[in-house]
Amino acid sequence: MQGAKGASRGLARFCRAFSAAAEPALAERQRKPAWLKLKVPGGEKYAQIKGKLRELKLHTVCEEAQCPNMGECWGGGDGHAATATIMLMGDTCTRGCRFCAVKTSRAPPPLDPNEPENTATAVAAWGIDYVVLTSVDRDDLPDFGAAHIAKTIAELKQRTGGRLLVEALVPDFQGSRECVELVARSGLDVFAHNVETVERLQGVVRDRRANWQQSLGVLRAAKEAGAGVTKTSIMLGCGETPDEVVAALRTLREAGVDVVTLGQYMRPTKRHMAVSEYVTPEAFAAYQKVAEGLGFLYVASGPMVRSSYRAGEYFLKNMLRKQAEQGQPQEREQEATA
Repeated sequence: MQGAKGASRGLARFCRAFSAAAEPALAERQRKPAWLKLKVPGGEKYAQIKGKLRELKLHTVCEEAQCPNMGECWGGGDGHAATATIMLMGDTCTRGCRFCAVKTSRAPPPLDPNEPENTATAVAAWGIDYVVLTSVDRDDLPDFGAAHIAKTIAELKQRTGGRLLVEALVPDFQGSRECVELVARSGLDVFAHNVETVERLQGVVRDRRANWQQSLGVLRAAKEAGAGVTKTSIMLGCGETPDEVVAALRTLREAGVDVVTLGQYMRPTKRHMAVSEYVTPEAFAAYQKVAEGLGFLYVASGPMVRSSYRAGEYFLKNMLRKQAEQGQPQEREQEATA
């Protein structure tokens, strides 16, 4: 155990050395590094997906959160199916996290009762075998939208005869174990909930109704309710230290989280939280080694990685298929969490 801690400290020092640290104001004046520059979205597949989404009145986190990978995911190519991450329960969130570009309101429009069926229709038209669903927070609803999410997952599974693999990135439901269990037992394949940042920065980065312990409790409850794979994500460049990132990874693994993604925070508008630093690809690679050493089933770590980025989906798809064939959950490295 001492050797593992020593290795983590060494890699933390490596991350610190390779981080392009700067005061927030200075970081915002700097031009984005070359590794953060992307092509403008476009192309035939991109237009087809956008048209289908508009036709069925569906929203995507890709657009609402201004995801930098939208052109790559929607455009397909390189042998990958074109796909989008559908955002359930409308385009307006009841929370106001300082990093997020999604619209906010204390009283969003009512849920669309046709959304579960329309979502299944859109996904079936894409002809894919792995889909990611996400949603806004709906603190205005008695069950925070848990039943709506569960119904959508059930509709997707029924429409595809159970062949479609479903990952759901869900809210914290204000910590309601009942709501977490409802979604975790809805038939999904991957239960995802993002902690977003390290413990110290929760109050700076996220809405006051969200916090580290609550999110950790959601992930634990999902695993205890039978979710085969649990997943979370951490943004870097918010003011965290390497030691805090390593500590967060260790805590998440001890809580039974299976998959973690780490990506660069990028400021959507000047009204949002400033970027504290642009973390280099070398530092992301070092964090990946730390996480893998802790025993996560899969780690995606890089400047452009996002929680629903397709890089992890192909690994998860193959892993879940293998689990189904074996009829049992993936074995973990118990030693890593001892």
